[in-house]
Amino acid sequence: MLKCGLLGRKLGHSYSPAIHGMLSDYGYQLFEREPEQLEDFILQGDWDGINVTIPYKKSVLPYCRELSPLAKEIGSVNTIVRRPDGSLFGDNTDAYGFESLVKKSGIEVRGKKALVLGSGGASVTVVAVLKRLGAGSVTVISRSGQDNYDNIQKHADARIIVNTTPVGMYPNNGQSAVDLEAFPDCEGVLDVVYNPARTALLLQAESRGIPRAGGLYMLVAQAKRSCEIFTGQVIDDSEIERIEHILSVQMQNIILIGMPSSGKSSVAAALGEKLKRPVCEADALIQEEAGMDIPAIFAVHGEEYFRSLETKVLKRLGALSGAIISTGGGSVTREENYAPLHQNGRMVWLLRDTDKLDKTGRPVSLRSDLKELYARREPMYARFADLKADNNGSIEDTLAQIMEALK
Repeated sequence: MLKCGLLGRKLGHSYSPAIHGMLSDYGYQLFEREPEQLEDFILQGDWDGINVTIPYKKSVLPYCRELSPLAKEIGSVNTIVRRPDGSLFGDNTDAYGFESLVKKSGIEVRGKKALVLGSGGASVTVVAVLKRLGAGSVTVISRSGQDNYDNIQKHADARIIVNTTPVGMYPNNGQSAVDLEAFPDCEGVLDVVYNPARTALLLQAESRGIPRAGGLYMLVAQAKRSCEIFTGQVIDDSEIERIEHILSVQMQNIILIGMPSSGKSSVAAALGEKLKRPVCEADALIQEEAGMDIPAIFAVHGEEYFRSLETKVLKRLGALSGAIISTGGGSVTREENYAPLHQNGRMVWLLRDTDKLDKTGRPVSLRSDLKELYARREPMYARFADLKADNNGSIEDTLAQIMEALK
């Protein structure tokens, strides 16, 4: 069996082993190595094929006896195979991955001015692909140099923006290298980051109705091409779609919103058990943060303090992947809670008749007419929700609705 893997300095949680496991049956490991260990690993390591990531895509070039024409042109390698004679062949499958992402997104780059954010290994690959696809001009924005973030306003006419930096990548969710308001002519945004699914940059594009795409499809596409190089076997492109869909479903959070006492906690627990996913209760974490229960928080500090704590907790929960998250009934009353929850999840609005809602232990419900409260919040729930599920019957019925909708 072939021995393959991913080489990098800090790999953390990588989806590459899962992707390659769905593509073929070779072993695929994570190889974290420090710079001083690089030469020994490349020349003496026990592997047949490796992918290479930050910060070694250029560092491995001298060890390759032969490079593909594309890798030679770009000056960046992310796939290496050890030939029978022991020599190393380097290729660049990121180019295939990014070109696949552009085509999948439907964003037309031909003849248009493009800005590429970042000047690292991924940047040179993206620049080469954009030029090959006929972009009118391609400008790299770096932290220093002729075109940088301090004078980026001179490129306000850019129509395509591609982020190749780690800005906005987990765990630094919510950050964006640029503000899209500065680019009134922008008509396409691509981000090579895939966790979260919707970076702050992509969320900006979404709010402005600009076509956009994240990096998960690119990740799977380049892995598919790497697998072909490792094994010498052709893999149908339909595998990219299949695997991306599986990963997307696995990575996304399922977030329950709805009126107080609409059954979010019970449904979350049942969903977690059914899907074998972790369950997170926002209200429980708020109480832990405050050191007191929710009625006490309202009594001692007031609602505004509670809402600030809630936003803090929701930002933390929204950065997770693959979790079931139960929110408080008023989480939708702050628009700023939308992006953290939406970035990596789908929101399910649980519907329950107001005459079935329990006010016990719920400060806002106790002081409100529930029909009036619901009338005020209904458009807020609608704004946040990706789908709805009626929770007036059994939990089993509710779960069936959610599972069907999530397909």
